[in-house]
Amino acid sequence: MIRSMTAFASRSGSLGPAGWTWDLRGVNGRGLDLRLRLPEGQEGLEAAARARLAAALSRGNVTLTLKLARSDAAQGPVLDDDELARVLAALDAVQSRAVDMGVTLGQPTAADVLAHRGVLTQARPEADPELSPALLADLDALIAEFDAMRAAEGAALASALTTRIDEIAALVDRAEARLPNRAEQTRAALRRALDAITAEAAPVDEDRLARELALLAVKADVTEELDRLRAHVQAARDLLGQGGAVGRRLDFLTQEFNREANTLCSKAQDTALTRIGLDLKAVIDQMREQTQNLE
Repeated sequence: MIRSMTAFASRSGSLGPAGWTWDLRGVNGRGLDLRLRLPEGQEGLEAAARARLAAALSRGNVTLTLKLARSDAAQGPVLDDDELARVLAALDAVQSRAVDMGVTLGQPTAADVLAHRGVLTQARPEADPELSPALLADLDALIAEFDAMRAAEGAALASALTTRIDEIAALVDRAEARLPNRAEQTRAALRRALDAITAEAAPVDEDRLARELALLAVKADVTEELDRLRAHVQAARDLLGQGGAVGRRLDFLTQEFNREANTLCSKAQDTALTRIGLDLKAVIDQMREQTQNLE
């Protein structure tokens, strides 16, 4: 099965007073880049989550986010007695110094005292030993949904790529069908050029002329390029049939397709054949864009 690197999945769950939401997003990437955004307080959760993702994925920029909340009342603010004592002692020292110096200071309010950092802290809920297993179980389901979306996207991409490959094969057939007319036109053009030259110059050595014409014919021959394009078409079909993580190899193959299409255009010396070469380049570029979404 061929998979896309682009997908999204989200799941929510709860256990007692704890509620959570998992989000998993993936986009294109050269390798596997895992970014985890997890809350503190769940020992071992990040390592376990990273291992599960690495086992399920081979390429892509993947972001996993966990939002965790508790509904119990114990999570409200808590007064830190030690910090409060330190703040009050400091305020008392300031007031005493001000009296000694004859300076009158306003009395701080309770709100002023509570505004000092550390006087009020957020209560840390007691660790629930059953929470991490529940989170990981939900993560497994999340990864399964994420993988299903990647598979669906991959199937659509495989269908589109098959269409592109068929278009390339048809264009190669058109190019080959054009070769006899191209050869006849090339010979006529060379004959006209030769007649123009010999009409105003000394006689030409026939052997040398034959060698030069043979060299021109070899340079203009595109049979090898068309053969390689057909070989690439078959290789692409084989990769799609093979399935799995074939994105890198298909991406390399599109580069080879493009190289042969460029050579075909440069050697064409024929308007119709050049047009076919340009159509090939357009289809290959579409294929390359679709291939870069594959794992």
